[in-house]
Amino acid sequence: MSPSDANAVRYARHYSLPPIGPKGQERLGKSSVLIVGAGGLGATASLYLTTAGIGKIYINDFDKVDATNLPRQILFRPDDIGRHKAEAAAQHLSEWNPEAMIIPLPERLSEHALQEIVQDVDVVLDCSDNFATRWLLNKICFSEHRPLISGAAIRLEGQLSLFRHDRQTPGEGCYRCLYSEQDENLEDCAGQGILAPVAGTIGCMMATEAIKLLSGIESELAGKLWTYDAAAADTRLIRIPKQADCPVCGSR
Repeated sequence: MSPSDANAVRYARHYSLPPIGPKGQERLGKSSVLIVGAGGLGATASLYLTTAGIGKIYINDFDKVDATNLPRQILFRPDDIGRHKAEAAAQHLSEWNPEAMIIPLPERLSEHALQEIVQDVDVVLDCSDNFATRWLLNKICFSEHRPLISGAAIRLEGQLSLFRHDRQTPGEGCYRCLYSEQDENLEDCAGQGILAPVAGTIGCMMATEAIKLLSGIESELAGKLWTYDAAAADTRLIRIPKQADCPVCGSR
């Protein structure tokens, strides 16, 4: 069986899906993605992006796998405990799809290093767990005109946003418009806990938005915040307006 025939079989469900089809699948194979954070969101998103046929994926996380990660970071196994998440993820993802180029980045990257990688990809997934990283990624993606998909999850709640920094549509805010320095001390899942499938839900949604964007499917999420309340089985979609005093996009 030729490689093209093998792909037609493997991605048959995408081939038969009108918004994607063979041409959209080909675009996915030529696309590149940066995932920052290989935890509950990133581990799930990376698995779906790899198996969907994304050609190149950078995974950046300097943390190591521990036992508390296993319930929600389903890419990892008990024998991964103590390993760098980025390296363990790259190994497992390559097993799922040997044709994908998976590049692990198991170190804390400088702003310059991040900027160089962002320049090399088509979309960035922010699966990090701290505001400093989120603000930095937003700033870099804005300056480099790269779309940014940002997700977060805690307790029984999750959220997701798509920032089309490649378009910079007038009136649409950025991540810094959504969260300012006053929000820096909001809770994290280590202190507040998290229901494992909620992280997976947001990770899946992030992968979905990335695949839509890369294959040419328009999204209603651009410039909006999607929230998920698992306890109430409720979702909401809220517009993110540009803030005139935003240090990133306010003057544009």
